[in-house]
Amino acid sequence: MFNSAQTMSKVYVISDGSGRTAEQILMAALTQFPDSSVEVVLKTEIRTEKAIREIVKEAAGQKALILHTLVSEALRDFMLRVCRIHNVDAIDLMGPLLSRLSHHFANSPKGEPGLFFNLNQEYFKRIDAMQFAFTHDDGLRDYEYDKAEIIIVGVSRTFKTPLSIYLAFKGWFVGNYPIVLGSELPDSLKHLEHGKVYGLMTEPYDLCTLRSVRQQYLGGFSTDYTSVANVKRELNYAMKFFCKYEWPVVNVTNKPIEEIAAEILTIKRMIDQPGYVRKKCREW
Repeated sequence: MFNSAQTMSKVYVISDGSGRTAEQILMAALTQFPDSSVEVVLKTEIRTEKAIREIVKEAAGQKALILHTLVSEALRDFMLRVCRIHNVDAIDLMGPLLSRLSHHFANSPKGEPGLFFNLNQEYFKRIDAMQFAFTHDDGLRDYEYDKAEIIIVGVSRTFKTPLSIYLAFKGWFVGNYPIVLGSELPDSLKHLEHGKVYGLMTEPYDLCTLRSVRQQYLGGFSTDYTSVANVKRELNYAMKFFCKYEWPVVNVTNKPIEEIAAEILTIKRMIDQPGYVRKKCREW
């Protein structure tokens, strides 16, 4: 992801000790990027969840990368969860090393069995999330929506599937459901907790253009699918559901998938905050 000096301008080094080891590793790696200008922010003696949460929020505001060497498995797990909710990329230098050592040595750190699997839970969770996205794409298995963390709804060609796959790659369990003009929604979608379902909206003329390109590619001949009048009816029909169930609405017009995903996660963080006041769909 970080493939240029512009996108990796700041790196937070977090340690429960002096941070010297992590900083040295980072500096050694940065010698391979002589044209990059990187500011290193060192955070040492970090040993509480509160401190981690504050640093991750700060890093998110700076769009920074996090590099950490936390010995505590519990704090590494917490770091993973907080970085995921704030959409911050983090590199765990200590976890994989302990994992491999425990695989080769007779004893495991702290004498805990199954440490190798636990330290690699992010990898396994990502695989499970991808599998979930594929098996819950386009309305499939809607009876299992209670197991999802995020459900994306919208009319055809509003990027529901690629957005689901992108979020799944980030470790989120995502399903998506297509809104079809004149069709009712399943009960499994109507009664989910607030903050789980997100509606996608777009400008009618942009959607017409996308559908026309898609139709030409597939060799279709339906005029209703690409007509402005029909597209407007579909979008208005979808908005009625968004408003009825008070689902947050994200406008996807001319936005890359990464930006749409970041917007959804920002709203999700907002909803999860204590004292959050629910907005009406037109306010999003």
